[in-house]
Amino acid sequence: QVLLVESGGGLVQAGGSLRLSCAASGRAFNDYAMAWFRQAPGKEREFVAGVSWSGLSTDYADSVKGRFTISRDNVKNTVYLQMNNLKPEDTAVYYCAAGTRQTYGSMWWPEYDYWGQGTQVTVSS
Repeated sequence: QVLLVESGGGLVQAGGSLRLSCAASGRAFNDYAMAWFRQAPGKEREFVAGVSWSGLSTDYADSVKGRFTISRDNVKNTVYLQMNNLKPEDTAVYYCAAGTRQTYGSMWWPEYDYWGQGTQVTVSS
């Protein structure tokens, strides 16, 4: 069992930045690939970014490439999402997810085993 707790969401103007954090507890953190997903009202949950268990490999949705950076600290059991140059279309609830090491690279949310409660990100124009 893995417990994930997100933090760092909030309200920001377009062009601004936020950093989301996801603290994990339970089983060994480096057993898991980690990812961030988001869900806007009336839309399906969508993949944002993923990081391999080691942190050496990352993957991004086309819509956030060049603006968002995912990273992890396997000592602090935490994964981060640095979001720069935010746009109103980035407004959503952001979720942290954990899957097996083999899950890395999957953009399909059902393949992830554990989820945080979500944190709201609102970008005003």
